[in-house]
Amino acid sequence: MNQTRQFTLTATTIALFFLTGCGEDNAGTGASESADTNRIIAIDGSSTVYPITEAVAEEFRAVKPDIRVTVGYAGTGGGMKKFIAGSIDICGASRAIKDSEKKSCEEAGADYVELEVAFDGLAVVAHPENNWCDHLTVAQLKEMWRPESAVQKWSDLNPEWPAEKIRLYGPGTDSGTFDYFTKAIVGEEGASRADYAASEDDNVLVTGVQEDKHALGYFGYAYYAENADKLKLLAVDGGDGPVQPTEKTVRAGTYAPLSRPLYVYVRKSSLSNDKVAQFTRFYLDNAANLAREVGYVPISDEAAAINEERLSGAKSE
Repeated sequence: MNQTRQFTLTATTIALFFLTGCGEDNAGTGASESADTNRIIAIDGSSTVYPITEAVAEEFRAVKPDIRVTVGYAGTGGGMKKFIAGSIDICGASRAIKDSEKKSCEEAGADYVELEVAFDGLAVVAHPENNWCDHLTVAQLKEMWRPESAVQKWSDLNPEWPAEKIRLYGPGTDSGTFDYFTKAIVGEEGASRADYAASEDDNVLVTGVQEDKHALGYFGYAYYAENADKLKLLAVDGGDGPVQPTEKTVRAGTYAPLSRPLYVYVRKSSLSNDKVAQFTRFYLDNAANLAREVGYVPISDEAAAINEERLSGAKSE
């Protein structure tokens, strides 16, 4: 098993990303848009869940080289649309399925099983040469990211900070990370200022922040962990003092309010395919070790037991 994994895109891929746009249908997805007769297991969805799913897929390919697995990262919302349409078997999600998506699944006859696969903390990051800010309060983050925010410069948050424009980077609106952050910080899901550099690809966000001294961004902690030498991790003060995301603080919930569970949704009809069933079983058996390897926090024993019950129930139907 590889002890170090890198989930980065080549310059060519990043260039293609910008040429094709940041929409849900073009956001770096590796999964087919329509039915592919050669497809065995098709996975898409959250870019945050992508690293752990790709790590599982890599290990699975090593033991089952005859089974084809494709993994994309169109964003949670984009993945859910494909999941409902039946063009993928598994959707990674950095938030729980929405009521509107549940309704669409019911209308499409897309029964599913929800499996919790890891915990993640959202990382708030700055350029490594930022020597004036070590943490931000939830109130400051809200003032910075709320719709029609008047914050333009660092000095707008603290007069002792530089009077330099803050260039903001964050996930696009199809991202579950965007949904989670806006609800946790702004107080309303989807409520955000629009004048920021948005991308469904967290690698693009990492590049943006690391190249701009006065930048600030947010994305899943795993992407910070992969790029810790290029970024500065800021602590977040949720009311009990500044806390940075770590395995301990994320699982305990003391890194508040930016700790969250991550999910995969598996179509029950796909589980009738023995290859999909094998992959899902392999995912649950290996998620804990691979979660740590790519910077996430493993789920609890209680959550693992619930997963087992749900998967067993789904396969027996």
